[in-house]
Amino acid sequence: MLIRVGDLDTHFMVWGEGRPVVLLHGWGSSAESLSPVAKALEDRFRVYALDLPGFGWTPSAATTWGTWEYASYVEAFMDRVGIPAADLIGHSFGGRIALVLAAQRSDRVRRLVLVASAGIRPRRGLLHRVKVGAVKLAKRLFSLPGWGRAGERIIAELYGRIGSRDYRNAGSMRATLVKVVAEDLRGILAAIRAPTLIIWGDRDQEVPLSSMQIMARGIQGSQLEVFEGAGHFPFIDSPDRFSRVVRGFLWQDSR
Repeated sequence: MLIRVGDLDTHFMVWGEGRPVVLLHGWGSSAESLSPVAKALEDRFRVYALDLPGFGWTPSAATTWGTWEYASYVEAFMDRVGIPAADLIGHSFGGRIALVLAAQRSDRVRRLVLVASAGIRPRRGLLHRVKVGAVKLAKRLFSLPGWGRAGERIIAELYGRIGSRDYRNAGSMRATLVKVVAEDLRGILAAIRAPTLIIWGDRDQEVPLSSMQIMARGIQGSQLEVFEGAGHFPFIDSPDRFSRVVRGFLWQDSR
């Protein structure tokens, strides 16, 4: 389905009937990646999953967005489809967006589920800072007149070596990725009032347990569930447990 949100033709999917739940996917993914979550909830809830701008079938924004712009966009999507308030489930990058929306607009978020959520900027060691400094120095050097396209290729190679897989694959979304990764959301956690469930797989290679623990301490009354044997996609690695835990959490105030 397509709907106009601001100046973007937004692709989204809908399952089931009942209280609204909005699913927010991770970086480099799309609404389709969360279909297992939607199918686990569709018998009790009306589940919406949208392709965030720059992913799936939704075009990217004309400017470089950060997490706050994405959160405002999700709120605008809710307005367009007639959702005054919803439960939010955010995976990885989508969790980052859900955190900001829940902190800014507590009236729009009933319950919050954060799945391997991004949002806590890791403390980098000396070696990482030295590498970044060296790459920035090299960028200034190889950007000098005379290097031309050879300099551009060298700079791209250096950034590819130090950057994450997401950075290497970001393409036209690279500036947006750099912006959102630089945003540390620990300062807004105390503003979140929605009952919050945090899910993390103990084999997750993308998000550390320490980040989940910071979120759990920062969001009053939140609960952290560690899924043994699951990685960055616990809804795929442990589908039965994920369904049971999330359904029970969302259904608490619906009985």
